[in-house]
Amino acid sequence: MAESLSSTVRRARIREFKDAFPPMGVYAVRNSATGRAWVGASRNVDGALNRIRFELQMHGHRDRSLADEWARHGAQSFRFEVLERVRKRDDPAFDYEAELQALLALWTEELGASGEGGQA
Repeated sequence: MAESLSSTVRRARIREFKDAFPPMGVYAVRNSATGRAWVGASRNVDGALNRIRFELQMHGHRDRSLADEWARHGAQSFRFEVLERVRKRDDPAFDYEAELQALLALWTEELGASGEGGQA
């Protein structure tokens, strides 16, 4: 059984978690059966991929073409991957949103991909 953390240690860990830089980035959902890819960007890229996977499994994804291919080819044909993460910058005025959109445009062009819906 795990030991309880002291309230001071627990509060410190919660504060570290809240202060951590969010996992921003660009991701892809690829269908290996067709070679098709959907690309998107998110301020929480790991959460976005989990959400997409869940929505597809529950047959409730809003991108009809992606949902149709999922139904046609099955989960085994799909890969979910983070293409690039945004690094934390020292400049407090750095525009992370512009960086995400620039990376999204670059990867969409590079892969000849469909947009998955952009921000998530």
